[in-house]
Amino acid sequence: MAISSKLLNPGETLVVSSRQHPKALFVPILALVFFLAVGVVLQVVLPDGDAGTWASRVVWVLCALAIIWFVLRPFLDWMTTVYGVTDRRLITRRGILTRKGHDIPLSRISDLSIEINLIDRPFGCGSLIVTDASTFGEVRLNDIPRVEETQRRINELLHALDGRGAPHPRSEGV
Repeated sequence: MAISSKLLNPGETLVVSSRQHPKALFVPILALVFFLAVGVVLQVVLPDGDAGTWASRVVWVLCALAIIWFVLRPFLDWMTTVYGVTDRRLITRRGILTRKGHDIPLSRISDLSIEINLIDRPFGCGSLIVTDASTFGEVRLNDIPRVEETQRRINELLHALDGRGAPHPRSEGV
């Protein structure tokens, strides 16, 4: 479960709990391969001796720093970013050192839309755009696994808020 039960209020039920699709790690994995390849190529090309040894160390330190910034940081960001939908609200939490969160009561959601681009289709993920009636306006949740199913489940919760089965007062066509 991506969302901790500590975030739930008494009587609140978790309906959807997710993190970004692992597809979000594709670019960091390519960066890892690239920086390791650069390090190996420069290790082979640099001359032997004291100058080459120091140059080799500098190259590997730079590669390590690049790997930390372009691979480890995005991986930790992916690991610490979670999304959840309860029967009362939408919960987002992200951050490695500083945790940031955003909760939107379901009653304030005015529109749900999805974007599934060509790269997302084979992976079965996409972006969920939640428009609410606040100053923030729009929250974009990228790389949500099974985004259409998630949108449908949130729509069911929104319709259940009314209690009479009448459409929730929000944009049509969702």
